[in-house]
Amino acid sequence: MIALRGSEEAVLSKGARVLGPDEGRSGLLGSMGVRFLLGGDETGGGFALVEHPIPPRALAAPLHRHSREDEYSFVLEGRVGALLGDAVVHGGPGDLVFKPRGQWHTFWNAGDEPARILELISPAGFERYFEEMVERLEREPPPEPTELGAIAARYGLEVDRESIPRLTEEHGLRWGPPED
Repeated sequence: MIALRGSEEAVLSKGARVLGPDEGRSGLLGSMGVRFLLGGDETGGGFALVEHPIPPRALAAPLHRHSREDEYSFVLEGRVGALLGDAVVHGGPGDLVFKPRGQWHTFWNAGDEPARILELISPAGFERYFEEMVERLEREPPPEPTELGAIAARYGLEVDRESIPRLTEEHGLRWGPPED
């Protein structure tokens, strides 16, 4: 059941709907959160849409590149930094950061307040990587790097985990689950 605005409730599979700001499946992906808004099964495979809340001064992901999809990050709140190839850029509310397939990139919260982005993934499919990672990161024991690498490879993702110390030092960031 998904609660619609007002007092109506309906069981929805596909079709028109309103997803409120506190609705939808969500989870934690290391340093950032993910809220699933639209998956490829709802868009005919054309795109997926997720929301990423990012705590202050958090590195969202190691340096990585996608072989199958482009990503478009629309900044809703906060200040987001990104490394796109060799260029460091910053975006604020209303800015769009384009991360084309095949390009090494990463992103982070460059401010002292929470940041939030809408991530459009085209074509769809990579949202399943986020789903699989959330499920795996919730279980004990923590996953080994080889297991994480195998999951990434299934989705055409290359990850440079060795980039984490350099990125956190260069940009004054932290890595890992949000501090309470």
